[in-house]
Amino acid sequence: MPEIIETTVYRLDELPEAARGKARAWYREGAFDHDWYEFVYDDFERICAILGVELSTTRVPLYGGGTRQKPCIWFSGFWSQGDGACFEGRYRHAKRAPRHIRDHAPEDGELHRIADALQAIQRRNFYQLHAGISHRDRYYHEYTMAIAVDRDSPTWQDMTVDAEEAVTEALRDLARWLYRQLEREYEYLTSDAVVDEAILANQYTFTASGRRFG
Repeated sequence: MPEIIETTVYRLDELPEAARGKARAWYREGAFDHDWYEFVYDDFERICAILGVELSTTRVPLYGGGTRQKPCIWFSGFWSQGDGACFEGRYRHAKRAPRHIRDHAPEDGELHRIADALQAIQRRNFYQLHAGISHRDRYYHEYTMAIAVDRDSPTWQDMTVDAEEAVTEALRDLARWLYRQLEREYEYLTSDAVVDEAILANQYTFTASGRRFG
């Protein structure tokens, strides 16, 4: 015979602090099954275009059928020593990149430094340097990027001795920069303030112990 059981439920702001922690943990476990990093990726694509990096793309399926092209950007994080970010593509000189990156991100000194470093090594090589960037290994961090630097000289002039290292380090610094943006975005989205706002906006309810109800 069916029974009716009554349960008192609470909104997050009605719970004691210990129960709120349990409710937040429930939300965090399921809150990141979507592409939460989409806006970071979008900004990174714009930055790459400014700096002269053309990202490779790969075809991914869509839920409703069909496919779309997705940039070759990967990361793992944010708890292990080997975590990081990497990307694939090609790099060539981009005119006025230092000025354009300052227009895009006026307060980001690290991006300014990367743009300046690439500009300086290109200047010493008459703006003829280019590089292929590919991913190797099963991990995702800046040292899993294989970077092959070359020079398109009509007179077959060699690169300066510092060219390969300078381009490689600048591109790896760009991957490090990307990882820091992803880490900051994740920390922001999982902060108590943002999680509380999302739980309250969705009107989730919980038992007195903080267990999700319904």
